[in-house]
Amino acid sequence: MANSAPLERDARLAMTDHKVAPGEIAIGVVIGRAAEYFDFFVYGIASVLVFPKVFFPFADPLKATLYSFVVFSLAFIARPIGSVIFMAVDRRHGRGVKLTIALFLLGGSTMLISFLPGYDTIGVSAIWLLAALRIGQGLALGGAWDGLASLLALNAPVERRGWYAMMPQLGAPVGFMLASLLFAFFVMNLDHADFIDWGWRYPFFCAFTINVVALFARLRLVATDEFESLIEKGRLEPTTFFSLLKAHGDDVLIGALVPLASFALFHLVTIFPISWITLFTQRSAGEFLLVQFGGAVLFAGAIVFSGLMADQIGRRMHLLISAGLIAAFAVASSIAPLVIEENVIGQTVYVLAGFSLLGLAYGQSSGAISARFGSRYRYTGAALTSDLAWLFGAGFAPLVALGLSAKFGLACVGLYLLSGAVATILALAFNRSEIRQM
Repeated sequence: MANSAPLERDARLAMTDHKVAPGEIAIGVVIGRAAEYFDFFVYGIASVLVFPKVFFPFADPLKATLYSFVVFSLAFIARPIGSVIFMAVDRRHGRGVKLTIALFLLGGSTMLISFLPGYDTIGVSAIWLLAALRIGQGLALGGAWDGLASLLALNAPVERRGWYAMMPQLGAPVGFMLASLLFAFFVMNLDHADFIDWGWRYPFFCAFTINVVALFARLRLVATDEFESLIEKGRLEPTTFFSLLKAHGDDVLIGALVPLASFALFHLVTIFPISWITLFTQRSAGEFLLVQFGGAVLFAGAIVFSGLMADQIGRRMHLLISAGLIAAFAVASSIAPLVIEENVIGQTVYVLAGFSLLGLAYGQSSGAISARFGSRYRYTGAALTSDLAWLFGAGFAPLVALGLSAKFGLACVGLYLLSGAVATILALAFNRSEIRQM
């Protein structure tokens, strides 16, 4: 039976003279996360600008975008299933085999989307193929959980673990910057017919190469003594989901609810605003993507600030403050929706403020997810709670937000976000202990 463990041991022997520093781990983790987010944001942006026209031309623009968001959500449904499948691969064949299959599946699924013919060419089969590849992305992302964030946090100085815990989260703004900049370039430099015909395909082409680079960055860290030591201690050893739920079922639920404020906000400042702008305003999609690129810069800066803040006041207090600020932002969005709906400045302020709050909250969400599990269940528990948090908080956010806002107005989006902030505050109130580091 094929197993990567012997090769990983040989690689560790070759690297015994080099102790990996937290900074090196951070670079590898950020590269890996950025590749994942690039794939997902490329798909997310295309699900607004491209897929309604290419795969759902039979529907009016609003319904076509809603149909596209239904397919978008499939990846988040598939992600926990992918975790189950790839945890079994990990136990039988090793972490290296698991990551190789997962990242090739992720990059391959994204790249293959670029070759899909549209509805006008092969009919409903095009939609089924798109859905299959989207599910492939979700399965792969479940398998891409590598435990390297835990390796980073556990090798960081105790007094700076909030700082090092935020570093893996930088992959999100980096991935969005790359995806938004690529799409903005093609939208602004091609006429509409050329963009819909072939221009949108180029960002998908890039995915495979980026994931190969990310794979090697991750495998290098898997082949370290530090990683092996954590496996031997049981901190990065995969367990079955049945045993996890039996021992920590309540903790899985709480762990999934704690980051809900940031996960609910995630697609409400990235994907949903693009759909609203393109459907209900005359604003250029390319210009708005550049505004979001600026928001992603603030997103990254706020993530960095979250690390400094969490080390000063504690992770639990930081998350409570962040959730409270998101709740206030949600209330403000509900009270004054016309400022966003009809005013370019209001739209820009919403995006920039939303990205800033997202970075503040999301920067410490990874530690919140895995903090409640003992060493035996830490790796599998962190993976499952992350999957569930993305499913509950982000998976259906664009679909629900667009559907509600189109029928009842933008105020409903603020109420939807407020529910996520309230869930986070209640989960933190239930868990009164200070959140430990990974």
